[in-house]
Amino acid sequence: MTLAAVAQKIGVTHANLIHHFGSAADLQAALMGSMVSDLRQALDAAVARLRTDEGAPLELVGAAFDAFGEGGAGRLAAWIVTTDNPSRLEPVRQAVIDLVDAVDDTLGHAPQLPREQIKAAVLLIAISAFGDALIGPALRDMLGQDENAGRRIVADLLPAFLEKPKGGL
Repeated sequence: MTLAAVAQKIGVTHANLIHHFGSAADLQAALMGSMVSDLRQALDAAVARLRTDEGAPLELVGAAFDAFGEGGAGRLAAWIVTTDNPSRLEPVRQAVIDLVDAVDDTLGHAPQLPREQIKAAVLLIAISAFGDALIGPALRDMLGQDENAGRRIVADLLPAFLEKPKGGL
């Protein structure tokens, strides 16, 4: 997709798009930033419920899966990485760190739950949501699974990541 095509699709001139974003890479970075902002809002609401609601793990996982899948962040992130522009993922890096901080704060910096364990839980969610966005529909079809199978699996695993370590992580 070209900047000219994007400009035409959104009803502005190519010059106007260049004026506001500078380049296609800058437009992609802005788009990723917007997607991350939407993800942050959804995750913040889910994290707030994490300690008080048994359904919260599925909500947290669902927010990530929605952002990467329906929101398009997974495909955009894959495109950015495969075009060798990983620095454009800076908004994602900050959102991931903020999510770890939010979970840590929500759980009250529990000494029995090391930060590395929270990072492992966030990694599980993010990798799963990213993979689901890219190849999930095809894999689920091959395996005869419904569209929410991946979400349920990750949500079911998440509490194990947030329990007192048994010597692993």
